[in-house]
Order: sequence, then structure tokens, then C-alpha cells
Amino acid sequence: MLAALEATRGEHDFIVEVKDVDTRPEWVELYDELVPVLTLAGEEICHYFLDVERLRAALSPATNKP
Repeated sequence: MLAALEATRGEHDFIVEVKDVDTRPEWVELYDELVPVLTLAGEEICHYFLDVERLRAALSPATNKP
């Protein structure tokens, strides 16, 4: 997923932070069987494989209006 995510970098500016789900019990409870998982501001965008359309929607300025 990380390689696919990096391939979209030209469309939006973002920072990727890789975290080990096994380091926190609450993450294991939430994501254990879903790794790799992509989240933004605590909301799951996709798991297993990158969903480019959901990523685009999550990073779209229109989606992020207060």
C-alpha cells in the first residue's frame, strides 16, 4: 500500500507516518486483521489495498471544509 500511496504524491501534498499496529492494544483491537490500513485524522480510508478514489475524496479541499 505504501508504494501505491507514494505513486499518488503528485496529486496532493501529504505526509505518511508508518505505525506498527502491534505496539498499542487499542490499535490491535481496531486494525489487527486489516493491516495495512490507511487512516486520516483517525478515520479509516481503506485497508489491504489503496483505494485511490477514497484517498482523493479524503484529501479533497471540498471534503475537508469545516
